Formats: sequence, C-alpha cells, structure tokens
Amino acid sequence: AFKRHATSKIASLTDLESVGTMGFRGEALAAINSIADCAIHTRAFGQNDSWSLDGRSGELTRVARAQGTTVEVKELFYSTPARRKFLKTDATELSHCIEAVRRHALARPDVGFAIWHEGKLLEQWRAIAAPPLLDTGLPGLDERLRAVLGDDFVDRSVPVDYTSTPQFGPPVRVRGRAGIPDAARSRADQQFAYVNGRFVRDKVLTHGARSAYQDVLHGHRQPVYALYVEIDPTRVDVNVHPTKIEVRFRDSREVHQAMHHAVEDALAKPRAGSAATNAAGLNLANPLHNAQKSPFGASEQAAPKALKEKESFVHRTHAQSAINFVAYRPAPDGHRVHDVGALWQPSALKTSGFEPADSSANAQPAQNVSALGDEPLPNNAAHTWPLGKALAQLQGIYILAENAQGLIVVDMHAAHERIVYERLKTQMDAADNQHIKSQPLLIPATFAATPLEVATAEAHTESLGLLGLEINAFSPKTLAVRAVPTTLADGNITELARSVLAELAQHDASTVIERAQNELLSTMACHGAVRANRKLTIEEMNALLRQMEATERSDQCNHGRPTWRQVSIKELDALFLRGR
Repeated sequence: AFKRHATSKIASLTDLESVGTMGFRGEALAAINSIADCAIHTRAFGQNDSWSLDGRSGELTRVARAQGTTVEVKELFYSTPARRKFLKTDATELSHCIEAVRRHALARPDVGFAIWHEGKLLEQWRAIAAPPLLDTGLPGLDERLRAVLGDDFVDRSVPVDYTSTPQFGPPVRVRGRAGIPDAARSRADQQFAYVNGRFVRDKVLTHGARSAYQDVLHGHRQPVYALYVEIDPTRVDVNVHPTKIEVRFRDSREVHQAMHHAVEDALAKPRAGSAATNAAGLNLANPLHNAQKSPFGASEQAAPKALKEKESFVHRTHAQSAINFVAYRPAPDGHRVHDVGALWQPSALKTSGFEPADSSANAQPAQNVSALGDEPLPNNAAHTWPLGKALAQLQGIYILAENAQGLIVVDMHAAHERIVYERLKTQMDAADNQHIKSQPLLIPATFAATPLEVATAEAHTESLGLLGLEINAFSPKTLAVRAVPTTLADGNITELARSVLAELAQHDASTVIERAQNELLSTMACHGAVRANRKLTIEEMNALLRQMEATERSDQCNHGRPTWRQVSIKELDALFLRGR
C-alpha cells in the first residue's frame, strides 16, 4: 500500500478504462509516507487477526483493534523541513482539511465522519441509514445536506432528478438539489458537483448548471447546488489530473445538456406560496385545481356546466389592460390545458356565462392608491390560492394580496414581464423554427430610423419574421412596422421595434436566433408587459396572480429580479410589537 504505482485494483486494461472506485493505492499514501511518519492499523471484515504496518520500515506486527482501518500520519514534513515554511497558518490549513472532509461527507450520507483538532471534536456527521427519499432518490441526502451545509441550503433549494434519453448508450442521470435564485451568493463557494461519487471541478458541469440560471439569476451572482451525476464509468476518464479533481467525458455535450436540463426543469416549477399551499392541503402541482375549494373560485365551480356549452372558460381582464387572458380547456387526463389569446372583450363576458361571483365589487376601477372590494374577505379565502387574493394596488407599482401566510407583495411589471416572456418562448418552441404567430396592423406604425436601423431591418428580414415582426423601409429614413406578435399587439410598437433592431445589430445574422433568441424575446416581453403607474382593477390583479401561479419561473423576472415577496403574520406582529 505504501509503494509507488502499486495497486491490486487493476488487473487488465479494461479495469483501467472503467474505474469504479475513488482511485488507486500507491499514489497519495506513497507521497505522504515520503515526508511523514505513517502507519496503517487494520482488521479485515470477518477476520480475527489485526495487523499494523509501519510505513518507514515496512514491518508488519499484530495489534488488537476492532474491525476497520486507521491510517496514521505523524510529524508531517519532518524529513523535508524546508516545506514547512510554505504552510499557511494553522487556522487556514485546518479549514482546508475540514473542506476536504465535507466534500466526502456530502458524497456518502451512509458513512459517518468526525473531525478532531487539538483533542476537541470540531465536526461530526453520523451515518444515515434511511430509505431513499421521495424528493431526491438518494438515501439520506437531505439530512446530510442539512447537517453539512445548514438548513438554509435545503429550505432554499429544489430537488433535482433527471435522466437523459440518449439515442445510443446508457443514460446520464443527475440528482441532488439546486438552490433557488434568491439563494445565490457572490462567490461560488457552495457549488458541489459529483461524478459517480467523486467530487470534481469540471467546466462542462459548471457551465451546464450555470446556463440553467441565465433567465432567473440577477447580475453576476453565483448559484448554489449539490448535484450528483451518474454515468457509465467507461464514458468518463478520471485519470487526467494528479488529484483526480478533474475528469474528461467521452461525450461532453451530452453531459452538459443533461446538467442544464436537470437544473432548468427543477427551477421551472413556480414556487409561489408553496408553504401556504402545503399548509392548506391544496394541490401545488395544479394550483388552478384548488379553485374547487374556494369561494373566490365560484366562477370556476360552474365550469363543468359551462364546459358542456362552450368547452372552455376564461379568467377575464379589463379590455384596456395589457394583461392577456388565459383560457383553460379540459384534457383527456383530467388536467387543464393552458391557451393564450388576445384581450377578452367586455362584450364576450356577458355571452360567456362566467360572470365572477364578486364582479359587482371588483368591477370598479382603482381610483387612488388602493381599490378594495366591497365584500368582506371570507376566512378561508386566503387559503384558496398560493398567491392569495388581491387587496389593493400601491403607487401603481405593487399589488398587495393576502394568503394563508400573511401579506404578498407583487411587482406587477416584473411579474407580467415573465408571463409574456414564457408565453413567447412557448410559441417559439411550438413554431419549430417557424414564425411566431403575428398580427398584421391595420395602420402600419412608422418611425424615423437611423441608417443602422434601416440596414439592420433589411438584413434581418428572416430573423424578424421568426420573431413575429414585419419591419420594412417606408423611405430611406423611415421604417414601418406592419405586423407584431399577437401577444404584444397592445404594447408600444415603435419602442419594441427599436429595441429588437438594436439587439439584432449586435449579433451575427446567421446565428441570431440560436445565440440571442431568449435575449430578443426578453426585450420584447419587457416592452409588452404592463407598465408601472397603470391602474388595475381588483379583477385584473387577481388575473395576474393566477397567471403567475401557472407560469414557469414566475418567481423571477427576465432579468433575475424577484417578482413577489412574502411578509408573514409573524413579521407583521413583530413590526407592531404584538404579543409583547
């Protein structure tokens, strides 16, 4: 065990190409033994004899000990005293030791770990013999993550479990937990990636995980995660770095895509009001289904009868609002399928047969800072929806709502921006690289354009068409917008056209859709979302809240800023010193 390049783990070239262990003996132990006083005390499983091996002399003696193995290292650098001068302070070196043990502890929840220093127990993580958890599939992972990284890491993360479906070869599986965008840090000090149980720092894995946060992370903050990649050992080379901290994948693109999709899918589910929803015993996976338990959802309680007549129903909004309606139609599996349409006209409301139960109270527009309904809020109405029931609008910017936990504050522009953005992405995916559904303008919108804007419009006609825009030269110095995406028909058309042309001018024409599709759609969504200082009725606010609950990644806007915040009753009581 102390000899260099000696191992009993490799018997053939096949064993070398499919390493299923953490490494080979004869590398680290031999290096440590050359500069320290080492010994190994061991008793094998099922054996009665215990042995001790001295690293310097190679002497083998009998000892008394329990089953297991102890590697003893004393007098570090005693044979090379010059190396001692390069050591850092005791506290720094100790922190490196603790970090190394933490990485192993996260990889093996079934193994107990204890760290002693100067006779004091610094850290101890007991072995967890638990059945596989439903949320991650890894035995005892959440409990070990709480013990090593803290409760905050688990509470502010989502479970990840993804298996790729390659055309050839075995799949790649990614499991673990990924931190929500709000848990991001300024440093990448809580990013743990494992390949077949080995902690690695790999650019493919790091970039794959980071790219999944591109639409939800603000600025240059770093996400937190603990992700475990399981891959066929023959498809990864672990012997490319002396410390085995780097690996090489045979198909790095497949692993990158698996990492990206695993984190992206985990973050896509809206987290709005999950605590309130779970406390109320509601169906978080299908928040729209919860309307059956709600007086506020009275209009939906009549849905079965109305579905027989029209086979669809809508949450309507005010005709002048930029918020589009969401329609739901029944699917064979019993769930509701979301459709996106243009603004629902008031005339259609009276013929649809779905006049909201509290329409008399909610129909009045917001006059001042707030617009409260006349009817009192039922005791259980706050439990109906994860984001609660709208109460008021503050300064034309924020929506105030009440749910089971307390007060919800929503940035209406940021929230609607995400809704429009996800809608555009869905249309782009459904179009399969064809045109996004556009709406021709009865009267083209013209504006004075710079030579660069005119040239960009002429050079990127095809790219603009893919985005649902039709922009032509009206004169040498004027551009005319003749069609816009259906979803953005009521936005500022001129400003939208200028912004998209500015984005296109910065990208190569041949790869504009591939490289900047999401950025362009984000720009379009920003200009298509409802603006600040826009007075909304209570009904319009509730429609926006319901859309947030049904929209992926609705907890952050396109720029990574949060769209809503929860203020609990406990926090409100503390502000007013209640109970003291």
